[in-house]
Amino acid sequence: MKWQTSVTELLGIEKPIIQGGLAYLGYADLAAAVSNAGGLGQVTALSLDSPEDLRKEIHKTRTLTDRPFGVNFAIGRHREHYEPFVQVAIEEGIQIISITGGNPSPVLEMVKDTDMKKLVLVSSVKLALKAEEKGADIVVVVGQEGGGHLGLNDLGTHVLVPRVVDAVNIPVIASGGIADGRGILSAFALGADGVEIGTRFIATEECVDAAPLYKQALIEHDEMDTVVIKRSIGGPARVLHTPFTDEILEIEQKTPTYEALKDYISGAANRRYIYEEQQDGFGYAGQSIGFIHSIPTVATLFEQFEQQIEEARTQLNLKIK
Repeated sequence: MKWQTSVTELLGIEKPIIQGGLAYLGYADLAAAVSNAGGLGQVTALSLDSPEDLRKEIHKTRTLTDRPFGVNFAIGRHREHYEPFVQVAIEEGIQIISITGGNPSPVLEMVKDTDMKKLVLVSSVKLALKAEEKGADIVVVVGQEGGGHLGLNDLGTHVLVPRVVDAVNIPVIASGGIADGRGILSAFALGADGVEIGTRFIATEECVDAAPLYKQALIEHDEMDTVVIKRSIGGPARVLHTPFTDEILEIEQKTPTYEALKDYISGAANRRYIYEEQQDGFGYAGQSIGFIHSIPTVATLFEQFEQQIEEARTQLNLKIK
């Protein structure tokens, strides 16, 4: 299948499928596998302990692929000192970065004199327009179906994507609730030039850092088994529903403050679940888990995407003449 969109042209990739940043999981093995399959893999920067660790991860990724890959900067409001990580990306000649989880302006300012392509995650038309104004080359539009951090407005992907497409003059990538070929095809129908996929890539062989229990949970659960935490403190995030997340939601009802929640929503709590299979932690997951039934290689997953797209196109031709 030949893919040709403004995203493939701008990023120099074969297929307009971007791997989400995936905190604590988006490292060299997965990023290289996605890039080798024709998409855009990404190394997550701010889950690493130091800027030099990012440099090492970039070097490792380059030993595994000679194709384009990106570096993701999740600049949430409780994470400071991302500037040295961005500086490493500049020094290493990274050609593509994505900015998520906060105001992208400082990062965009840091890289304005480079030839980097900048992807900015947005959750509303207003934010998309601001990102375009500040210098984003592409906006990634995340709907409330997605896993991880979401927008504040509970807007679904199928409403938000065409609204942003109509509003901006730069390419749009659809994100949130996409995990198979049907979702990819529907994103193109909405006017997107590509898709970002997160949760589905966790349940792959090359996502080597995710514990087997986490991957199995993504297979065994469905679209009814996620909840949104941290809404009370202005940072909603979709996660797998567990007894531990019920504790988080109970605290949010009784004491909706960051101080009350911080030990429950920390990176350490996330790592306990996704790395160590401990129940006193949480794992991000989107509603697309209803489409996850196996743990293939990334290459096999891309083949499945193409087959599913062809099947969906055939069905569409039968229904609309």
